[in-house]
Amino acid sequence: MRRWFGSTKNLFGCVGALTGLLLYVTGVIGPLWLMFVVLAVLYAAGALLGPPEKVRLVVDPSVEAAEVRSSLDTLVQTASGRLPESTMDAVRRVAEMLSDLLADPRRLAGNPDLQHRVLLLARTDLPLSVQTYLNLPRWFAAHRGEAGQELATQLGLIERRTHQLAEEYYAAEVNQQKDQTRYLGEEP
Repeated sequence: MRRWFGSTKNLFGCVGALTGLLLYVTGVIGPLWLMFVVLAVLYAAGALLGPPEKVRLVVDPSVEAAEVRSSLDTLVQTASGRLPESTMDAVRRVAEMLSDLLADPRRLAGNPDLQHRVLLLARTDLPLSVQTYLNLPRWFAAHRGEAGQELATQLGLIERRTHQLAEEYYAAEVNQQKDQTRYLGEEP
């Protein structure tokens, strides 16, 4: 109901009704009962002819980042105890780095390419690698060591990509720190 009051269709309907009221006040519409009919008709016409609400396809970056960070936490909790400890450490490290990159969603949204790559790692690559391993029966994964090796290799590649993204993300701060060091090292 609240959305209707602020909608463009309601506003157009109200403008139509106000027009009818002005017509009554100026004497164009005669009797009082006719004014109510004209108001209802003009409101309905305005509401029907008013433009529809604009569709917003862009997701709020802070909401999206919170959802992704929550899903990363859930992934770590789900995988905990079910993965070999060495690969679980890698999952934790990658999830922590991705969460750090998602900590400032407005800044991340300023670089759409970087944002896309971070979200791809957090939403698809990391969960898919862990899920594929976890879908194997435990006895099969334990019997065939190559499944764990494949997971370790995948996590190593994901971790390397995450480090590259972090380097790109924090490049400005690193350059600022270098500039400060140069400035402090200069003789007065």
